[in-house]
Amino acid sequence: MAIVAVVTIAGAWFFQLVLDIRPCPLCLEQRYAYYLSIPLAALVAMAAGRGAPRGVLVVGLAILALASLANAVLGGYHAGVEWKFWQGPTDCSGPVVDLGNAGSLFERLDTVKVIRCDEVQWRFLGLSLAGYNVLISLLMAAIAAWGAGRTARP
Repeated sequence: MAIVAVVTIAGAWFFQLVLDIRPCPLCLEQRYAYYLSIPLAALVAMAAGRGAPRGVLVVGLAILALASLANAVLGGYHAGVEWKFWQGPTDCSGPVVDLGNAGSLFERLDTVKVIRCDEVQWRFLGLSLAGYNVLISLLMAAIAAWGAGRTARP
C-alpha cells in the first residue's frame, strides 16, 4: 500500500509541477489520505516484519482501509462535481460573492488564479484525475481489507 500511495502522490506532483495542471481545493483534500497511508502502511509493514501482535496489525490495516474508502467517496463526489451531477463547494465551483473594494480586487486578479473544482483539466479514457483517484483508493482499500482479513485469521 505504501508503494501504491507513493506512486500516486508522485504522479499528482508530476501533473502539478511538470505538466502545470494545478490542483483545485478538492484535489488537494484527496491527497490527505495518501499522506496518511504512506507512513502508516510502512509502519504496519515494519511491525508485521518484527512480529507485532495480530490485533495491532489488523487495526492499522483497518485504518488504512477506512481512509482509502473515505478518499474514494471524496473522489466520487469530486468526479460528480466535474460531471455537473451536483453542485460543488462554493469556494471552488460557485459564483464569486465577495469582491472586496476595487483596489484589492485588481490586486487579487493579478496574483490569484482560482482553480475550479467543476472544470476538468485533464482526462484519459474518459476519466479525470478524480475518477482515477476513486479507482486507486478502492484498490488500496481492497488491499488493506484483504490484509486485515488474512492477518485476523489464526
